[in-house]
Amino acid sequence: MATNARRPSARELGNKAQQAGDRAERAGSDIQDSRAFRILVTVGLACYGVIHLLLGWLAIQLALGRGGEASTGGAMKDLASKPLGEVLMVIIAIGLFTLAVWQLIEALFGYRRLKTTTKARRKISSGAKVIMYSALGFSAAALAAGSDSGDSNESARSTTAQLMSAPFGQILVALVGIAIIAVGISQVVKGVRRKFVERDLESGAPEWGKKLGTVGWIAKGLSIALVGALFAWAAISHDPDKAGGVDGALKTLLEQPFGVFLLIAMGLGFAAFGIYCFVWSRHVNHEEI
Repeated sequence: MATNARRPSARELGNKAQQAGDRAERAGSDIQDSRAFRILVTVGLACYGVIHLLLGWLAIQLALGRGGEASTGGAMKDLASKPLGEVLMVIIAIGLFTLAVWQLIEALFGYRRLKTTTKARRKISSGAKVIMYSALGFSAAALAAGSDSGDSNESARSTTAQLMSAPFGQILVALVGIAIIAVGISQVVKGVRRKFVERDLESGAPEWGKKLGTVGWIAKGLSIALVGALFAWAAISHDPDKAGGVDGALKTLLEQPFGVFLLIAMGLGFAAFGIYCFVWSRHVNHEEI
């Protein structure tokens, strides 16, 4: 005689889902609280600082007419060409992938004490950082393996050309440009309003490090906004060749009146952010991890 199994009620299913979510959240918290993970986050932020110090140096070299690719990819290529460069690339790749995991955990389980709208905004931001850190990590891993990660300007132009070939492609490219400009502006605001002090740093971080962070976030934001402006200009002119990465943005800046001085100032801003990353690595706000 067949028996009918009782189906779980909606409340029971909801409770099981809640319990599963709580277990996943605790597992994420355990990872974040582990000493090994925190050490890797510190290493990752220090590696990120090295990349920006090199980016600042390349930007200044570009301003002085000595060529080179002034981008994060160019900075890693320059470092990879040095003695023990491949070993350094492995360390940087591990550090960057750790930062990606950190932000992935934040996107999935973090910001529990924040209001719903703020929490959603922070989670989206963490998700974007997962993509950024992962992309840089893959570039570092490729360089460690002896492969060339490619030119940032060519990559941007290729992406723009592909988007423009799609239906409503010109509008898509313009939207990409606007989104990138918005990210850049948000980082400028983060620097000007010093939002990073509360979000990123624990109490006790030195004031000089906070000042470098202000300069660094503004410089990063301006460079990103310039990249977005190039995408927008490519859409307006319907010319994919107008697009470019950070290197293209800095070269465009160099072509402006007083471009040499503007580019040197930008390079110093990147260097300031690089030093700030070392301060950040030593004073990470563990409540945000």
